[in-house]
Amino acid sequence: MSDAINRDTIQQLTAGHYADPFSILGMHKTSAGFTIRAFLPDALQVDVLDKQTQQSLATLTQVDETGFFSGRLPARAQPYQYQLLIQWQDHQQVIEDPYRFGPLLQEMDSWLLAEGTHLRPYERLGAHPTRLDNVDGVTFAVWAPNALRVSVVGEFNFWDGRRHPMRFRKENGIWELFIPHVQIGQIYKYEVINCHGQPTLKADPYAFSAEMRPNTASRISQLPPRVAMSDKRRAANAFSAPVSIYEVHLGSWRRHTDDNSWLSYKELAEQLIPYVKYMGFTHIELMPMSEHPFDGSWGYQPIGIYAPTRRFGDVEEFRDLVDAAHQAGINVLLDWVPAHFPTDAHGLAQFDGTSLYEYSDPKEGFHQDWNTLIYNYSRLEVRNYLSGNALYWMERFGIDGLRVDAVASMIYRNYSRADGEWIPNKFGGNENLEAIDFVRYTNKTIGTECPGAATIAEESTDYPGVTLPPDMGGLGFHYKWNLGWMHDSLDYMSLDPVHRQYHHDLLTFGMLYAYTENFVLPLSHDEVVHGKRSLLGRMPGDTWQQFANLRAYYGFMWAHPGKKLLFMGGEFAQGREWDHDSSLDWHLLDPIQGGWHNGVQDLVRDLNHCYQQQAPLYQLDFDPRGFEWLVVDDKQNSVFAFVRRDDEGNEVVVVSNFTPVPRENYRIGIDIAGEYREILNTDSEFYRGSNTGNHGGVHSDDIPAHGRNHSLQLMLPPLATIYLRRES
Repeated sequence: MSDAINRDTIQQLTAGHYADPFSILGMHKTSAGFTIRAFLPDALQVDVLDKQTQQSLATLTQVDETGFFSGRLPARAQPYQYQLLIQWQDHQQVIEDPYRFGPLLQEMDSWLLAEGTHLRPYERLGAHPTRLDNVDGVTFAVWAPNALRVSVVGEFNFWDGRRHPMRFRKENGIWELFIPHVQIGQIYKYEVINCHGQPTLKADPYAFSAEMRPNTASRISQLPPRVAMSDKRRAANAFSAPVSIYEVHLGSWRRHTDDNSWLSYKELAEQLIPYVKYMGFTHIELMPMSEHPFDGSWGYQPIGIYAPTRRFGDVEEFRDLVDAAHQAGINVLLDWVPAHFPTDAHGLAQFDGTSLYEYSDPKEGFHQDWNTLIYNYSRLEVRNYLSGNALYWMERFGIDGLRVDAVASMIYRNYSRADGEWIPNKFGGNENLEAIDFVRYTNKTIGTECPGAATIAEESTDYPGVTLPPDMGGLGFHYKWNLGWMHDSLDYMSLDPVHRQYHHDLLTFGMLYAYTENFVLPLSHDEVVHGKRSLLGRMPGDTWQQFANLRAYYGFMWAHPGKKLLFMGGEFAQGREWDHDSSLDWHLLDPIQGGWHNGVQDLVRDLNHCYQQQAPLYQLDFDPRGFEWLVVDDKQNSVFAFVRRDDEGNEVVVVSNFTPVPRENYRIGIDIAGEYREILNTDSEFYRGSNTGNHGGVHSDDIPAHGRNHSLQLMLPPLATIYLRRES
């Protein structure tokens, strides 16, 4: 190789427009020996040092005023182990030359990344503190196949894109570079000269940490070590387990009272986790924790999906919060958003000047509802990026399951689009086939790599087989939100009791399809925002009736087949809609408020504990043997009665009276005679009810009713739900 470099090439390099820096910089063997070249803007002098002896081997010649240096070393059999001694204006510095290191990405990783089957792409892409050839530094790798040049810029190189241009791997479109001496905690971006020749600054898609808005840089962070999933945590996710989920937005669960600032991850571990344990919830679901630029998106418009938000602390402190939950016996679910991403300039949009992560046609790649972009699920590297992220949260933070947001918007090409605003699939249909493949692949990967972890679909249509395994043609989720039940039951409860008799089927219809999927009954954040009012605010009547209605509804929900989910604030009947910018109204639990809210909080706690203690209420949630209507047609009285059973034949009878009229001597037919103990009554004085009930229990009568040989004669409290357990 000749040591002559064309001046035009040097000018391209020094201007930051040369795409192959390794062909020029570093050490190169020539016919006359070795040539070493370096580009160090503002350097006054550069010497080559023998790395072992620290003796000067040569002083490089400055070729031009931009800072391009070049020099020769004598020929010998082995390449030199060298360092560069730089004389700056006011100090000297000895550095390792980034351009003396060989290619970083190994052949197998390169193959799997290009194929879209690399299970853990985050182990290779992004920024990783590394020790190469006994040199500490950071390896950087980013996918930008259509860029003309990519550089690492940061506080370690004056944000100057000329100083650290990266090596381009043509076989997979990845740019890579090892930069010695860079340290954990330093911030960086990629300066991308896109396919149009325009320089743009992009955050690292695979960054493990990032600055908090309004700043947008990525932060060098150590990849967290793996966290093993215990048998106890696996069992807590099982179909036959009691699952009661407390959905939380960390930024507004509770705030400091003096300045309305957020609690830290550490403070949340000390306050939130004991509260969730005290309230009897089995799971906590965190609304999206990935870094996001806009608070008002609640995390649903993420930029750095591999970076836990710094709003509440650093990566290690977030891990500590998850660990605190596990120590308390609580599983942690994470809201996960593979359905869309925002258009912010520092994010994924037009990453290399092309629609790299998103579909290029707005009819496929733009969400009209949210003004966000849609991932191109047909691109293998994008599928890898997303699926790897799902595994990342589980393996590296101990997340026990993912609630996957807006599944319907992924799997339907015409989601929220009028005719002419969407592009059919290759068969002319409205299914997004590549998104369906992505979902199946992700769920299958999680099932294989993290057995026992759960995925939960927020899917708002009747798409068949959401919770069937992929091998059976399903999407492979473990659970699906039952949004139909949620809408119907809330519509029913919002009616004046006088009118409920005409809408009786709103509470019975759900059982007609209850076994088509593995359902979660969700009362989520979506139901207490945007003018929908709080759950309490939807209840009709005066104050007494509003609280009684809500308590009766909760009693009905906790006994109904399906796992449970309640958004924070619902457990103590917050009166106003949720506001992400302020704390929940904890002052409502002050005795001066009359105790109404304390009553609901006490009820929810008792419901959770009763639910966990009574296997009939959860064990056969997805098996028809676990449920039977006893009274399904008493529209006039708005009474519903059913029995829940477990595998051993134990029974809990549940009766709801959704009118404000007590029903004395109400007879319900049952199959098995015996003593029935009243184990929960939402009208109890402990919950601020009227304390109407059955004096602790009743014995059955040999009087036929509802086509059964035995019956119970009950006092049904007004606007209340009661549970009666058959004693052995």
